[in-house]
Amino acid sequence: MADTVLMQEMSWMAFAGHMQRGTPVLLAVGATEQHGHHMPLGVDAYLPMAVAVGVAKEVGAIVAPVVSYGFKSQPKMGGGPAFPGTTSLDAGTLIATVRDILRDLVRHGARRIAVINGHYENQMFTIEAIELARRDAAALGIGDVTIFRCEYWDFTRASVLAKLFPHGFPGYALEHAAILETSMMLHLRPDLVEVSKLAKEEPASFPPYETFPVRDGWVPPSGVLSPADSATAEKGRWLMENYVEDIAAALRKEFSLP
Repeated sequence: MADTVLMQEMSWMAFAGHMQRGTPVLLAVGATEQHGHHMPLGVDAYLPMAVAVGVAKEVGAIVAPVVSYGFKSQPKMGGGPAFPGTTSLDAGTLIATVRDILRDLVRHGARRIAVINGHYENQMFTIEAIELARRDAAALGIGDVTIFRCEYWDFTRASVLAKLFPHGFPGYALEHAAILETSMMLHLRPDLVEVSKLAKEEPASFPPYETFPVRDGWVPPSGVLSPADSATAEKGRWLMENYVEDIAAALRKEFSLP
């Protein structure tokens, strides 16, 4: 079999060898969620998986299959569930899924695991999954497990944001399907981006509360929360290089890697 960092491309013997050598395992957790007229439903899975693969190549890790479903899309962060194709998990289902994956990775020998999140709404539920997986490991008598967790966008350097948003950064919540994600997809998967369909709407404006059921009209009809017309593949390259370099540095520090 070809040399690869992807767990799904390895034989079980190759994977077992990695576990015996103490190779770290990276797990990307994403979502299946609308990303406007111009991008596919899989953006939140493609991007953290690409970051994980880049980081794995830098630090000598392997990458588990991506979790492609996430917690329910919220109007203020992802447009909400009203858009066809947005397919979400209940909180308990997501927690149980990530917990089970982590537990089995530990059971097979993984002792250094990184969870890289690509969907804003997953944050607290991936933390709960990690807490429970570490409890499971302790119950198995395994106490030397370190699990790193991050949202990849939290590593965006101030200098990169200044280049991307010379007139001011609107905030990560309003960046759904906008400049950051569109630029990264233009860099990584330009075949999946239809630039001609970029929305021309004004940024979304939300009140400081939620209602249930969700009020119609809060999210722009396209599902894009702020304009993405200045997105470019070059900007996507800046972001990917930033994320891979800085997350790799964090893993070297936390996992005591060379």
